[in-house]
Amino acid sequence: MILRALKSGVSAEKLAKALDLDIQMIKRRSILLNGICPEVVEMLKDKTINKHTFSVLRKMKPLRQIEAAELMGTAANWSASYAKALLAATKQDDLTRSDRPKKIAGMTREQMARMEREMASLHQDFKQIENSYGDDILHLVIASGYLGKLVANKEIERFLSQHHAEILDEFRSIIAATSLDQTGLAA
Repeated sequence: MILRALKSGVSAEKLAKALDLDIQMIKRRSILLNGICPEVVEMLKDKTINKHTFSVLRKMKPLRQIEAAELMGTAANWSASYAKALLAATKQDDLTRSDRPKKIAGMTREQMARMEREMASLHQDFKQIENSYGDDILHLVIASGYLGKLVANKEIERFLSQHHAEILDEFRSIIAATSLDQTGLAA
């Protein structure tokens, strides 16, 4: 809102007086998003975020800013300390000033290099899980349907309840879990 007013020609002094704010605060807010890519601004527009988080994000290239914002969203953690941890795990090539070594208080170069490796490994693991997720869900739904038909057969249900009650309970819990997932998908 403040940026729109400034862009439309309203002076910072007028805004400060109208909103009963300090003029320096208006000026700081007007430059808060400088260096933050538009996609990240869009992702963060309805979040309450510390101004220091933006300073940390500004040290990353746009693609890494987007990745960091997605990770922050997944973790529901918008703190500057989490952003610093993501910065520590960022490869040197993904920094806006890749020619300068990154410095994170309380972390050695070896610790940052280890975090980079672990982040790359986690990212690779996540991509593999993401790629197989659809197939896994399909297999689960098919298996659940089969188990549902099995348990619906009174003779099979009676046999399982008499001889393998724990297996029958597990079958029912699988059926219940997938039926809840399917109703969640339909909503």
